[in-house]
Amino acid sequence: MPVFLTELHAHTAETSRCAHNSAKTLVDAYLENGYQTVVITDDLSESTFEAKDALDAPWDEKVDIFLKGYRTAKGYAGDRLHIFLGMELRFAEKGNINDYLVYGVTEDFLRKSGDLLKMRLASFTRLAHKNGLLVVQAHPFRNDMKIVNPAFLDGVEVFNACVRHNSRNEIAHQWATLHNLLGTSGSDYHQTGDEGRGGIQTETPIKNNDDLLNILKSGAFTRIETE
Repeated sequence: MPVFLTELHAHTAETSRCAHNSAKTLVDAYLENGYQTVVITDDLSESTFEAKDALDAPWDEKVDIFLKGYRTAKGYAGDRLHIFLGMELRFAEKGNINDYLVYGVTEDFLRKSGDLLKMRLASFTRLAHKNGLLVVQAHPFRNDMKIVNPAFLDGVEVFNACVRHNSRNEIAHQWATLHNLLGTSGSDYHQTGDEGRGGIQTETPIKNNDDLLNILKSGAFTRIETE
C-alpha cells in the first residue's frame, strides 16, 4: 500500500525572519525526501513585518509580504509537489509569544478578515471555525510559551522536530491526550537538515485543503516523529 508524506510546519526565508532557506530550496529538499505535500506555515507576526519595514503598512500590503514565500514555493513546485497555504500566527499581545499553526488558510480569508494580529485567541478561533479552519498551538511547552484554554484549540503540535529548541514533546503528547485534542507533528523547517523530520503519513494523498482538513479531523494519519 502506498504511503503519502505531508509536512505540516515549514518556513521560507522570503517571509519568515527566522528562516535561512529559500522557498525553492525547501521544495527541492522535500522532493528529495519523498514528500508529496508541504504546508507553508510562515510567520504571520509583527516580527515578519518589522523585518520588512512594514509594521505600519496597510493590511493588504502585509498580506502580499506574507504570501511571498508561499507563492514562490507553489510556483517553483508546479505539479511536482502539493504546496498549501498555512500560517504560524503570533498575536500582537505584549508579554505573550505563543504561536498557533492554522490549517485551511486561503488568500481570500486573509484579505477579508482584516488585521489578524490585533485579535486574541478566543476571537480568532471563533473566526477560524466560522471559515472551516483548524487552530493548533505550536510547540506549547517550549520555554516562554503559555498554556491556554484547550477549548480555544483544535489541537497541539505534540512533536516538533526542531533540534535547536527543547519543545518537551512528551509533555505535549500527554496534554493533548488529557484534553482530547488533535496531536500533530512538524519538522519546523528553517534550514538544511530540518527537512523530513516531522509531518504525517497517510494512505491517501492530500491534494487540497479539503483533503488536509478531513484527514486531520478524522485522525486518519500516522505522525512522523524523527528524533
